[in-house]
Amino acid sequence: MKKTVVLGASENPERYSYLAVEKLKRYGHPVVAIGRQEGKIGDTPIITAHPAEKEVDTVTLYLNPQLQKQYYDYILSLHPKRIVFNPGTENTELSDLARANGIEPLEACTLVLLGTGQY
Repeated sequence: MKKTVVLGASENPERYSYLAVEKLKRYGHPVVAIGRQEGKIGDTPIITAHPAEKEVDTVTLYLNPQLQKQYYDYILSLHPKRIVFNPGTENTELSDLARANGIEPLEACTLVLLGTGQY
């Protein structure tokens, strides 16, 4: 199972971040959901803190590039294997930082990756 940090998590069931947290959990992946407001997605708490996590496989982004800037140091400190840039979150600056730190940047959709068995 691939521990995943979802950045930009939302309690709104119409948001893709909400659907991603649900689908990741359904597929058995441990999830840390981080959002601008605390809340819950099913039994998964949405937190606003930046906890030190170990063995993170994937950081999946649901934040526009401007909002991502405040998370650069945090994302890099997690040492994930990859960062998934979901549609609308593409960011050359963060992709370059990821590569320079041995992290694979991937422009893809987490929901599609899960649904097609490519996650």
